Amino acid sequence: MNASNQSSSGAIVVSAENLRRVYPISKGFFRKPDQLQAVGGVSFALHAGKTLAVVGESGCGKSTLARMVTLIEPPTAGALKIGGVDVVAASDHDRMALRHKVQLVFQNPYGSLNPRKRIGQILEAPLKINTALGSEERTEKARAMLALVGLRPEHYDRYPHMFSGGQRQRIAIARALMLNPSVVVADEPVSALDVSIQAQVLNLLADLQHDLGLAYLFISHDLGVVRHIAHDVLVMYLGHTVEQGEKEAIFERPLHPYTQALLASTPGLAGSGAKRERTVLKGELPSPLNPPVGCVFSTRCPHATDQCRKDRPALQELLGRKIACFEAARLAQF
Repeated sequence: MNASNQSSSGAIVVSAENLRRVYPISKGFFRKPDQLQAVGGVSFALHAGKTLAVVGESGCGKSTLARMVTLIEPPTAGALKIGGVDVVAASDHDRMALRHKVQLVFQNPYGSLNPRKRIGQILEAPLKINTALGSEERTEKARAMLALVGLRPEHYDRYPHMFSGGQRQRIAIARALMLNPSVVVADEPVSALDVSIQAQVLNLLADLQHDLGLAYLFISHDLGVVRHIAHDVLVMYLGHTVEQGEKEAIFERPLHPYTQALLASTPGLAGSGAKRERTVLKGELPSPLNPPVGCVFSTRCPHATDQCRKDRPALQELLGRKIACFEAARLAQF
Protein backbone atom coordinates (compact mmCIF):
# COMPACT_ATOMS: atom_id res chain seq x y z
CA MET A 1 0.00 0.00 0.00
CA ASN A 2 1.38 3.40 -0.97
CA ALA A 3 0.63 6.32 1.34
CA SER A 4 0.40 8.67 -1.61
CA ASN A 5 -2.91 7.07 -2.63
CA GLN A 6 -4.65 8.97 0.14
CA SER A 7 -6.23 12.17 -1.07
CA SER A 8 -7.87 14.13 1.73
CA SER A 9 -5.88 16.25 4.17
CA GLY A 10 -6.66 16.06 7.88
CA ALA A 11 -6.26 18.69 10.55
CA ILE A 12 -2.87 20.29 11.10
CA VAL A 13 -1.12 18.36 13.89
CA VAL A 14 2.29 20.08 13.75
CA SER A 15 3.10 23.53 12.42
CA ALA A 16 6.42 25.36 12.38
CA GLU A 17 7.06 28.99 11.49
CA ASN A 18 10.61 30.22 10.88
CA LEU A 19 11.97 27.54 13.21
CA ARG A 20 15.62 28.01 14.14
CA ARG A 21 18.20 26.16 16.18
CA VAL A 22 21.59 27.71 16.96
CA TYR A 23 24.34 26.10 19.03
CA PRO A 24 27.04 28.17 20.75
CA ILE A 25 30.49 26.73 20.07
CA SER A 26 33.07 27.56 22.72
CA LYS A 27 36.38 29.01 21.54
CA GLY A 28 38.02 29.10 24.95
CA PHE A 29 38.11 31.43 27.94
CA PHE A 30 37.42 35.14 27.40
CA ARG A 31 36.50 34.60 23.76
CA LYS A 32 33.04 35.06 22.33
CA PRO A 33 31.61 31.68 21.22
CA ASP A 34 30.87 30.98 17.58
CA GLN A 35 27.28 30.42 16.52
CA LEU A 36 26.50 27.22 14.62
CA GLN A 37 23.14 27.58 12.89
CA ALA A 38 21.89 24.02 12.42
CA VAL A 39 18.39 25.07 11.32
CA GLY A 40 18.08 28.55 9.91
CA GLY A 41 14.36 29.21 9.57
CA VAL A 42 12.12 26.32 8.48
CA SER A 43 8.33 26.53 8.12
CA PHE A 44 5.86 23.74 7.40
CA ALA A 45 2.44 22.33 8.28
CA LEU A 46 1.97 18.60 8.85
CA HIS A 47 -1.55 17.20 8.45
CA ALA A 48 -3.10 14.14 10.07
CA GLY A 49 -2.82 11.09 7.84
CA LYS A 50 -0.05 12.65 5.74
CA THR A 51 3.72 12.27 5.40
CA LEU A 52 6.13 15.16 5.09
CA ALA A 53 9.57 13.97 3.98
CA VAL A 54 12.61 16.08 4.83
CA VAL A 55 15.54 15.40 2.51
CA GLY A 56 19.05 16.71 1.99
CA GLU A 57 22.72 15.88 2.43
CA SER A 58 24.21 14.90 5.76
CA GLY A 59 24.68 18.01 7.88
CA CYS A 60 21.77 19.93 6.37
CA GLY A 61 19.79 20.05 9.65
CA LYS A 62 17.29 17.22 9.13
CA SER A 63 17.94 15.44 12.43
CA THR A 64 18.09 18.71 14.37
CA LEU A 65 14.64 19.54 13.01
CA ALA A 66 13.44 16.11 14.14
CA ARG A 67 14.79 16.69 17.66
CA MET A 68 12.94 19.98 17.93
CA VAL A 69 9.64 18.47 16.77
CA THR A 70 10.00 15.62 19.28
CA LEU A 71 10.75 18.17 22.05
CA ILE A 72 14.19 16.74 22.71
CA GLU A 73 15.68 20.18 22.04
CA PRO A 74 14.00 23.59 22.27
CA PRO A 75 14.01 25.91 19.26
CA THR A 76 16.26 28.96 19.52
CA ALA A 77 13.67 31.08 17.72
CA GLY A 78 10.47 30.72 15.75
CA ALA A 79 7.14 29.08 16.54
CA LEU A 80 6.36 25.38 16.93
CA LYS A 81 2.83 24.15 17.60
CA ILE A 82 1.73 20.59 18.27
CA GLY A 83 -1.99 19.99 18.26
CA GLY A 84 -2.44 23.76 18.25
CA VAL A 85 -0.43 24.21 21.47
CA ASP A 86 2.58 26.52 21.38
CA VAL A 87 5.52 24.39 22.50
CA VAL A 88 7.74 27.33 23.45
CA ALA A 89 5.14 28.94 25.72
CA ALA A 90 3.80 25.68 27.18
CA SER A 91 4.22 24.83 30.85
CA ASP A 92 6.26 21.81 31.93
CA HIS A 93 3.04 19.87 32.53
CA ASP A 94 1.64 20.72 29.10
CA ARG A 95 4.96 19.95 27.44
CA MET A 96 4.94 16.50 29.05
CA ALA A 97 1.48 15.88 27.62
CA LEU A 98 2.67 17.02 24.21
CA ARG A 99 5.46 14.45 24.29
CA HIS A 100 2.81 11.73 24.30
CA LYS A 101 1.52 13.04 20.98
CA VAL A 102 4.88 12.93 19.20
CA GLN A 103 7.00 9.79 19.22
CA LEU A 104 10.31 8.96 17.55
CA VAL A 105 11.48 5.93 15.58
CA PHE A 106 15.28 5.82 15.48
CA GLN A 107 17.51 4.92 12.57
CA ASN A 108 19.34 1.96 14.10
CA PRO A 109 17.06 -0.90 15.20
CA TYR A 110 20.07 -2.67 16.74
CA GLY A 111 20.97 0.19 19.08
CA SER A 112 17.53 1.56 19.99
CA LEU A 113 16.33 -1.46 22.01
CA ASN A 114 17.69 -2.37 25.47
CA PRO A 115 19.36 -5.80 25.04
CA ARG A 116 18.73 -6.64 28.72
CA LYS A 117 14.97 -6.23 28.51
CA ARG A 118 12.40 -8.60 27.09
CA ILE A 119 10.23 -7.23 24.29
CA GLY A 120 7.18 -7.16 26.54
CA GLN A 121 9.05 -5.02 29.08
CA ILE A 122 10.24 -2.65 26.35
CA LEU A 123 6.72 -2.13 25.03
CA GLU A 124 5.15 -1.74 28.44
CA ALA A 125 7.70 0.79 29.71
CA PRO A 126 6.00 3.87 28.15
CA LEU A 127 2.68 2.80 29.67
CA LYS A 128 4.21 2.15 33.08
CA ILE A 129 5.86 5.58 33.15
CA ASN A 130 3.11 7.69 31.60
CA THR A 131 -0.21 6.02 32.44
CA ALA A 132 -2.09 4.55 35.39
CA LEU A 133 -2.83 1.24 33.63
CA GLY A 134 -2.48 -1.94 35.67
CA SER A 135 -0.12 -4.80 34.86
CA GLU A 136 -2.73 -6.88 33.02
CA GLU A 137 -3.90 -3.93 30.94
CA ARG A 138 -0.34 -3.06 29.97
CA THR A 139 0.37 -6.64 28.96
CA GLU A 140 -2.82 -6.83 26.93
CA LYS A 141 -2.02 -3.64 25.06
CA ALA A 142 1.58 -4.70 24.40
CA ARG A 143 0.47 -8.03 22.94
CA ALA A 144 -2.13 -6.28 20.79
CA MET A 145 0.53 -3.89 19.51
CA LEU A 146 2.80 -6.80 18.58
CA ALA A 147 0.01 -8.21 16.44
CA LEU A 148 -0.62 -4.80 14.88
CA VAL A 149 2.97 -4.57 13.59
CA GLY A 150 2.98 -8.15 12.29
CA LEU A 151 4.74 -10.01 15.10
CA ARG A 152 3.58 -13.14 16.93
CA PRO A 153 2.42 -13.50 20.58
CA GLU A 154 5.45 -15.62 21.56
CA HIS A 155 7.74 -12.70 20.69
CA TYR A 156 6.55 -10.97 23.86
CA ASP A 157 8.98 -12.94 26.07
CA ARG A 158 12.03 -12.84 23.79
CA TYR A 159 15.07 -10.56 23.85
CA PRO A 160 16.08 -8.12 21.07
CA HIS A 161 19.11 -10.19 19.98
CA MET A 162 16.74 -12.97 18.91
CA PHE A 163 15.24 -10.84 16.12
CA SER A 164 16.31 -9.73 12.67
CA GLY A 165 16.83 -6.06 11.83
CA GLY A 166 13.42 -5.78 10.21
CA GLN A 167 11.71 -7.37 13.20
CA ARG A 168 13.55 -5.07 15.59
CA GLN A 169 12.37 -2.04 13.64
CA ARG A 170 8.79 -3.36 13.87
CA ILE A 171 9.28 -3.56 17.63
CA ALA A 172 10.62 0.01 17.66
CA ILE A 173 7.57 1.16 15.71
CA ALA A 174 5.30 -0.70 18.16
CA ARG A 175 7.00 1.02 21.10
CA ALA A 176 6.48 4.43 19.44
CA LEU A 177 2.75 3.71 19.12
CA MET A 178 2.13 2.56 22.69
CA LEU A 179 0.99 6.02 23.85
CA ASN A 180 -1.33 6.51 20.85
CA PRO A 181 0.58 9.43 19.31
CA SER A 182 -0.81 11.56 16.51
CA VAL A 183 2.66 12.20 15.03
CA VAL A 184 5.56 9.83 14.45
CA VAL A 185 8.96 11.27 13.59
CA ALA A 186 10.89 8.63 11.66
CA ASP A 187 14.60 9.49 11.42
CA GLU A 188 16.05 7.34 8.61
CA PRO A 189 13.94 4.37 9.80
CA VAL A 190 14.88 1.95 7.02
CA SER A 191 18.42 3.01 6.04
CA ALA A 192 20.02 0.28 8.20
CA LEU A 193 17.88 -2.48 6.66
CA ASP A 194 18.28 -4.66 3.58
CA VAL A 195 16.40 -3.42 0.53
CA SER A 196 13.88 -6.29 0.61
CA ILE A 197 13.14 -5.61 4.27
CA GLN A 198 12.86 -1.87 3.65
CA ALA A 199 9.80 -2.42 1.47
CA GLN A 200 8.10 -4.46 4.18
CA VAL A 201 8.68 -1.82 6.85
CA LEU A 202 7.56 1.00 4.53
CA ASN A 203 4.36 -0.86 3.71
CA LEU A 204 3.78 -1.39 7.43
CA LEU A 205 4.18 2.35 8.05
CA ALA A 206 1.75 3.12 5.24
CA ASP A 207 -0.81 0.64 6.56
CA LEU A 208 -0.54 2.04 10.10
CA GLN A 209 -0.99 5.54 8.75
CA HIS A 210 -4.11 4.52 6.88
CA ASP A 211 -5.60 2.62 9.84
CA LEU A 212 -4.66 5.04 12.65
CA GLY A 213 -4.59 8.39 10.85
CA LEU A 214 -0.96 8.98 11.82
CA ALA A 215 1.08 11.90 10.55
CA TYR A 216 4.72 11.18 9.71
CA LEU A 217 7.68 13.52 9.65
CA PHE A 218 9.96 11.29 7.62
CA ILE A 219 13.68 12.11 7.63
CA SER A 220 15.59 10.45 4.80
CA HIS A 221 18.42 10.77 2.31
CA ASP A 222 17.01 7.94 0.16
CA LEU A 223 14.84 9.58 -2.49
CA GLY A 224 13.51 6.24 -3.69
CA VAL A 225 12.05 5.65 -0.23
CA VAL A 226 10.69 9.20 -0.13
CA ARG A 227 8.93 8.76 -3.45
CA HIS A 228 7.22 5.64 -2.12
CA ILE A 229 5.89 7.01 1.16
CA ALA A 230 5.73 10.82 1.12
CA HIS A 231 2.89 13.19 0.27
CA ASP A 232 4.95 16.39 0.55
CA VAL A 233 8.69 17.02 0.37
CA LEU A 234 10.85 19.64 2.08
CA VAL A 235 14.38 19.95 0.65
CA MET A 236 16.96 21.35 3.08
CA TYR A 237 20.44 22.68 2.43
CA LEU A 238 22.71 24.01 5.17
CA GLY A 239 19.77 24.47 7.56
CA HIS A 240 17.50 26.27 5.10
CA THR A 241 14.53 25.23 2.97
CA VAL A 242 15.40 25.53 -0.73
CA GLU A 243 12.32 23.83 -2.22
CA GLN A 244 9.07 22.63 -0.70
CA GLY A 245 5.84 21.24 -2.13
CA GLU A 246 3.82 18.21 -3.14
CA LYS A 247 5.82 15.12 -3.96
CA GLU A 248 4.50 14.81 -7.51
CA ALA A 249 5.46 18.37 -8.43
CA ILE A 250 8.98 18.11 -7.06
CA PHE A 251 9.79 14.66 -8.41
CA GLU A 252 8.34 15.30 -11.86
CA ARG A 253 9.84 18.76 -12.30
CA PRO A 254 12.46 19.81 -9.74
CA LEU A 255 13.24 23.52 -10.12
CA HIS A 256 15.93 24.35 -7.59
CA PRO A 257 19.42 23.38 -8.83
CA TYR A 258 20.10 21.55 -5.57
CA THR A 259 16.90 19.49 -5.87
CA GLN A 260 17.79 18.68 -9.46
CA ALA A 261 21.22 17.49 -8.36
CA LEU A 262 19.75 15.29 -5.61
CA LEU A 263 17.30 13.64 -7.98
CA ALA A 264 19.86 13.27 -10.76
CA SER A 265 22.15 11.42 -8.36
CA THR A 266 19.51 8.70 -7.89
CA PRO A 267 18.96 6.52 -11.00
CA GLY A 268 15.38 6.58 -12.22
CA LEU A 269 14.39 9.60 -10.12
CA ALA A 270 15.87 12.41 -12.14
CA GLY A 271 12.53 13.87 -13.21
CA SER A 272 11.76 15.68 -16.43
CA GLY A 273 13.72 18.76 -15.36
CA ALA A 274 16.92 16.80 -14.88
CA LYS A 275 16.55 15.29 -18.37
CA ARG A 276 16.82 18.79 -19.83
CA GLU A 277 20.00 19.66 -17.95
CA ARG A 278 21.75 17.67 -15.28
CA THR A 279 23.10 19.74 -12.39
CA VAL A 280 26.51 18.55 -11.24
CA LEU A 281 27.57 19.71 -7.79
CA LYS A 282 31.14 20.88 -7.31
CA GLY A 283 32.95 21.62 -4.10
CA GLU A 284 32.18 20.71 -0.50
CA LEU A 285 29.26 21.62 1.71
CA PRO A 286 30.14 24.94 3.43
CA SER A 287 30.66 24.96 7.17
CA PRO A 288 27.55 25.98 9.14
CA LEU A 289 29.94 28.04 11.26
CA ASN A 290 30.70 30.16 8.23
CA PRO A 291 27.74 29.98 5.80
CA PRO A 292 27.71 31.96 2.55
CA VAL A 293 26.52 35.55 2.86
CA GLY A 294 23.91 35.25 0.12
CA CYS A 295 22.13 32.11 -1.05
CA VAL A 296 23.39 29.17 1.00
CA PHE A 297 23.79 27.15 -2.22
CA SER A 298 25.62 29.87 -4.16
CA THR A 299 29.11 28.38 -3.64
CA ARG A 300 28.14 25.16 -5.48
CA CYS A 301 25.41 26.33 -7.87
CA PRO A 302 26.29 26.47 -11.60
CA HIS A 303 23.65 29.19 -12.13
CA ALA A 304 24.78 31.52 -9.32
CA THR A 305 24.92 35.25 -10.12
CA ASP A 306 26.32 38.23 -8.23
CA GLN A 307 22.90 38.74 -6.63
CA CYS A 308 22.93 35.13 -5.40
CA ARG A 309 26.30 35.66 -3.74
CA LYS A 310 25.19 38.89 -2.09
CA ASP A 311 21.53 38.42 -1.05
CA ARG A 312 19.59 35.59 0.62
CA PRO A 313 16.54 34.57 -1.51
CA ALA A 314 13.18 34.20 0.25
CA LEU A 315 10.79 31.32 -0.46
CA GLN A 316 8.41 32.21 -3.29
CA GLU A 317 5.49 30.41 -4.91
CA LEU A 318 6.25 28.99 -8.35
CA LEU A 319 4.60 26.18 -10.32
CA GLY A 320 2.91 24.51 -7.37
CA ARG A 321 5.75 24.69 -4.86
CA LYS A 322 7.82 27.09 -2.77
CA ILE A 323 11.37 27.74 -3.89
CA ALA A 324 14.23 29.90 -2.62
CA CYS A 325 16.09 30.87 -5.79
CA PHE A 326 16.53 34.16 -7.64
CA GLU A 327 16.92 32.27 -10.92
CA ALA A 328 13.92 29.96 -10.45
CA ALA A 329 11.59 31.70 -12.89
CA ARG A 330 14.26 31.71 -15.61
CA LEU A 331 15.24 28.10 -15.02
CA ALA A 332 11.58 27.03 -15.12
CA GLN A 333 11.38 28.13 -18.76
CA PHE A 334 13.86 25.50 -19.92
